[in-house]
Amino acid sequence: MALRLRPLREDELPELIERGRRSYADNLVSQAGASREGAAHKARNDWERFFPGGNLQPDNEVFAVVGSDNERVGDLWLAFRENDFGERVAFLYWIEIAPEFRGQGLGRETMLLFEREVRARGLSEANLMVFGGNDVARSLYGSLGYTERAVFMSKSV
Repeated sequence: MALRLRPLREDELPELIERGRRSYADNLVSQAGASREGAAHKARNDWERFFPGGNLQPDNEVFAVVGSDNERVGDLWLAFRENDFGERVAFLYWIEIAPEFRGQGLGRETMLLFEREVRARGLSEANLMVFGGNDVARSLYGSLGYTERAVFMSKSV
């Protein structure tokens, strides 16, 4: 299936924000060991900071991932910002392929579209964060040449 990125329509943004916030909270519980209440609090605060009043911040872009038949198969959220060294880079905040389309290589194809978008902006570095327990995503990113630059570790004591 040939994919392309379509800018997310304004009327699609509220649903994406709500779905993303829920998914993030779920991952904080399952992957980061947060309590359900703590995860809900962090997800609410983080997503409000990124989408104040339900609006997209400057230098952030959200896309629908669509197939050749214009069917939406996923979403992609990226931002352009400075890294810790003062260099402008792209940061992938979120990629999601709808469950019914997973296992078909669409995540890989979407990542390649993301990288093409980064290069089109004249940037040469793309960054992302992935939860340690997300082995499927970590494997995909590694196969595309992404390397770990830091590892956050914790232990309940």
